[in-house]
Amino acid sequence: MTHNVAILGASGYTGAELIRLIATHPGLRIAALSADRKAGMEMAAVYPHLRHLDLPVLQRIEELDFSNIDLCFCALPHATSQAVISTLPEAVKVVDLSADFRLRDLADYEKWYGKPHSAPELQKTAVYGLTEFYRDEIRSARLVAGTGCNAATGLFSLIPPIKAGAVDLDEIIIDMKVGVSGAGRSLKENLLQAELGENWYAYAMGGKHRHLGEFDQEFSKAAGRKVEVQFTPTLVPASRGILAACYVRGKAEEIHAVLSAAYADEPFAHVLPFGEVPAVKHVRATNFVHIGVVAERKSGRATIYTVLDNLAKGSAGQAVQNANLMLGYEETAGLVLSPVYP
Repeated sequence: MTHNVAILGASGYTGAELIRLIATHPGLRIAALSADRKAGMEMAAVYPHLRHLDLPVLQRIEELDFSNIDLCFCALPHATSQAVISTLPEAVKVVDLSADFRLRDLADYEKWYGKPHSAPELQKTAVYGLTEFYRDEIRSARLVAGTGCNAATGLFSLIPPIKAGAVDLDEIIIDMKVGVSGAGRSLKENLLQAELGENWYAYAMGGKHRHLGEFDQEFSKAAGRKVEVQFTPTLVPASRGILAACYVRGKAEEIHAVLSAAYADEPFAHVLPFGEVPAVKHVRATNFVHIGVVAERKSGRATIYTVLDNLAKGSAGQAVQNANLMLGYEETAGLVLSPVYP
């Protein structure tokens, strides 16, 4: 069994990561690639590390033939996917890696992204792409909205203990260290080596980060009432990876037991022995997420540490995992890769 897939926005980091992962997949064939500014170019010229692969030439989206495409990965800029997906044939399944369909409430989308949603009817059909929690819905979905990478890291940490009532819902702080590839490939002054090298800094503080919309949505759903967390992301001079430290009020041993039970049968989410802290390098370039729980010296306080690769489990790997469910493959197909180490 083989399915043809297209990758829209293939010249970005997540597009390249999709190609890297799909190249090892037993059933997916890359039949079309799009890029706007780099249309007409070979992928080897855009990403020399993919030179060994036999890939289609990059084209503009309007030049692509979707008649033989089974599933489309949309790795397009935010606010672009709404218009593009609306024009795709109904028979084409879609995994969207942008933020365009993550928020179910259209008012929430406008609040966090500053403009009205342009495809409200399509939004009604979208399934949130956090695979471990929406597996059944994803299997039958036509459109899956991939999570934000920061959002996924926090959600893996906290959804199970929130559901179980193991943490105080009004005292949750998420402190996150984020690799620079999460900001995309476009040239930005603050991401130059001279600016970011040997430099860490927090950004989008004070409740301004857009992934808070996903936290509000998913944590409130898990709790059955409104939950608003405090979240500070910090950009670090690393190319990829996320480390979240979630500070909570609750019994550390109970939180660890809840997380261990929740992920006991999951192929990609691993809970470490109690007191052990995960490291980003142990999941680098993979679809794995590692979670550790530590008891703090003050009674009734705990920290949940979670790591994942923002380009893989936080984006492209999650997208392939969802595509596997949508197309009837084993969920792990093409994704059981060991980390790049050291």
